[in-house]
Amino acid sequence: MAKNKEIKTNAMRILEKEKIPFTHYTYECDEFIDGCQIADKLSLPYEKVYKTLVTEGNSRNYFVFVIPVAEELDLKKAAKSVGEKSVSMVHVKDINAITGYIRGGCTAIGMKKQYVTRLDDTAREQETIIVSGGRIGSQIELKPEDLLKASRGEFADITMTSKVN
Repeated sequence: MAKNKEIKTNAMRILEKEKIPFTHYTYECDEFIDGCQIADKLSLPYEKVYKTLVTEGNSRNYFVFVIPVAEELDLKKAAKSVGEKSVSMVHVKDINAITGYIRGGCTAIGMKKQYVTRLDDTAREQETIIVSGGRIGSQIELKPEDLLKASRGEFADITMTSKVN
């Protein structure tokens, strides 16, 4: 009788190699769904689930930003955080060629190349956050500091400010 062996992604192998603890979640999904739908499927609060976005700067370098699923990336703040005049989102069709991951399965850990990575400051408020595990249907939960360690990233204020006081 064959055992159901958990399929590990590159991101999970890197976390294990670096001895970074994480919890793996799976969900049924045949195609891309957005982060809010994933949070709903897993009954998780939106502020705990983060999405990974890939941009290109004026310098033609790529940059990775990790923000809460219900928030929007502030392109001006993002550019400033990486020392660029401006950044723009990469086209969905280019994500795999740039990162090695597909849309809906992109994570800051274990991309084809090491890109400058920024995690939104809001993650500091969370004990743990949940990001893509490296493929559709897979999420990983870990401490924000551990995500930064594994992706060689830094915290930055990179989301739109929509709060009215």
